[in-house]
Amino acid sequence: MDEKVGVKDLSPIDIYMQLPKTNCKKCGLENCMAFATKLVNRETALEFCKPLLEEKQYAKAYEKLWNMLKPPVKEVTIGVGDKSVKIGGKLVMYRHEFTFHNPTPIAIDVTDEMSDEELVSRTKKVESFSYIYIGKELKLNMVAVRSTSKDPEKFKAAVKKVGENTQLPLILCSLQPEVIEAGLMAMPKSRPMIYAATKDNWKDMAELALMYNCPLAIFAPNDLKLLRSLAKTLMEYGVKELLLDPGTFPDEGLSDTISNFTMLRRAACRKGDDLLGFPLIGTPITAWTQRDDIPEVNMWNEAYLAGMLLARYADLLIMHSNEGWVLLPNVILRQNIYTDPRKPVAVETGVKTFGEPGENSPVLITTNFALTYYTVASDIESAGLDCYLIVIDTEGLAVDSSVAGRKLTSDKVAETLKETKIEEKVKHRKLIIPGKAARLSGEIQELSGWEVLVGPRDSSEIPKFLQDHWK
Repeated sequence: MDEKVGVKDLSPIDIYMQLPKTNCKKCGLENCMAFATKLVNRETALEFCKPLLEEKQYAKAYEKLWNMLKPPVKEVTIGVGDKSVKIGGKLVMYRHEFTFHNPTPIAIDVTDEMSDEELVSRTKKVESFSYIYIGKELKLNMVAVRSTSKDPEKFKAAVKKVGENTQLPLILCSLQPEVIEAGLMAMPKSRPMIYAATKDNWKDMAELALMYNCPLAIFAPNDLKLLRSLAKTLMEYGVKELLLDPGTFPDEGLSDTISNFTMLRRAACRKGDDLLGFPLIGTPITAWTQRDDIPEVNMWNEAYLAGMLLARYADLLIMHSNEGWVLLPNVILRQNIYTDPRKPVAVETGVKTFGEPGENSPVLITTNFALTYYTVASDIESAGLDCYLIVIDTEGLAVDSSVAGRKLTSDKVAETLKETKIEEKVKHRKLIIPGKAARLSGEIQELSGWEVLVGPRDSSEIPKFLQDHWK
């Protein structure tokens, strides 16, 4: 089949022609064209146009706009309240085409054959996982409760115990409808995801999804035609919030796994296939089906499988390992994938205080590129230094890039020194600049009147530099 574009490339004028064009400003913007531009860039929501929602004459225009703007990959919400997670909602196949939204949630499993103590311990460990990366807190998002006993009562008790110890959304995992129903009865209003409907149980699972208003996963391992057929059947049955699991196969099956995920996402984004336009579930936990005598081997296999799925369209991951060395690389990879490629990650500018600096403490400068700032800040904090760090607005560029691109200039440094009033905090007039900005030293000194010391090129060398040069 020839590839065709399934989603039209919209322009602001396409959207503007369907808006009320009254410039009422109820959306918070100056006019309808500005609102149309924000809609095209996905920087606002259609619901902010009050006339579209409130006035019957615009009902058809709203429906048309909704269809124009809906993502090829449907957005599905799991859970309720502040801890609920949104999955899918992808507009494009590739990150460089447009910003990815709704970072892939990572769920860690527990089973109904674990003791109460182990259930609580694993659940608490999932909820407490936290890592600060360039100013963002990285977390785990869900708990997957698996029925390994196939006993409805045991499963019900396990779901209840997990629900009592976390507000994170749950995934209820069993292919037996009676087991899933028991789990749903334990937490009837929590809106967990049901995993999973197959060709053998789809009708019973659909009834449960409709009765409890839950999203439903479809499982058809390595059979995309069956996956599509089940999606069509379930949609006609009335289940609208679906997720697709084409199977995750470690080792020799890895190429099939990546191929299936790619074809599903291509069908949704390039061919406009609504029956395959649902979030995709990756299950790196399958790495444990081929147990090795050394558990770390399974952990390693699961870790790299998760990373590959993150990079290849998985909208939800179910994992078993809860060790930091397995999870940390993947939550950082997820964070990097789900940043806006059009906007460098920047931090707030101004004077940052470390330790308890006084009038004789060093004054350093850096750029507001987040990775640069947090690297410098970490090196200063780990060395226990008392100093001032001036963060200069370079539009989110690193030191060498901002110098080359004229975003970090001697004029800007001199102006920032005045604006921050740093001279009121110290009695000396000595400024330490990054080694990669050495060529600016003479001009900064001339314009600011401060003596400029050229610091190291690597922030890890700041403590030794201060020891040798700061008197």
